[in-house]
Amino acid sequence: MNGTTVTTLGTEIAPETDRVAVDGRPVRPGVDFVYLLMNKPPGILVSLEDPHHPRTVLDLLNGLERRVFPVGRLDLDTSGVLLLTDDGDLTFRLCHPRHGVLKTYLARVQGVPDGEDLRALSEGVDLDGRRTAPARVQVERKDTEGALLRITVHEGRKRQIKRMCREVGHPVKALERVAFGGLTAAGLRPGEWRYLTPDEVVRLKRMVGLET
Repeated sequence: MNGTTVTTLGTEIAPETDRVAVDGRPVRPGVDFVYLLMNKPPGILVSLEDPHHPRTVLDLLNGLERRVFPVGRLDLDTSGVLLLTDDGDLTFRLCHPRHGVLKTYLARVQGVPDGEDLRALSEGVDLDGRRTAPARVQVERKDTEGALLRITVHEGRKRQIKRMCREVGHPVKALERVAFGGLTAAGLRPGEWRYLTPDEVVRLKRMVGLET
């Protein structure tokens, strides 16, 4: 500790100032982060605060005393899986396209996309002069009012799914994120949330190359 060898059991340290190492490797006190999964309902803003929208996702975290932050974004009218945490490193990595974290959406669109439309969505469309990365796209259901598409992407561009669908001529009427990194909102009603299990946290960290 602080360059000297400690031989007395029970020696106390000050985590903020003392430097502790074992075999030359620094030892840092564990940080107790909070990891949550919410089934976000439509009409709730994904933000910490906004004077123009009195209700944000933080208002749904009844009984939580820790301050957490959304991982990525969901539009005001988009529902579904939203992660929240105070672990900034994990948040950054989950949102960075380099790590390829998969996000799956159910998009209710106007009209029924044909084979060419689906191929364009899968192979990539131009948004702001840059082509979207390849996506997995399949038609879940068709009816007289349109189609329900399941779209899986690993990017996180602003309003990406809506813009992709509009680009091929099938605007989105309703959008739900049904999975983020393999996690779903199964068992949660809109507005409800739960803590991630230790195994779920480990899987997320391994997914983005963080040691656990």
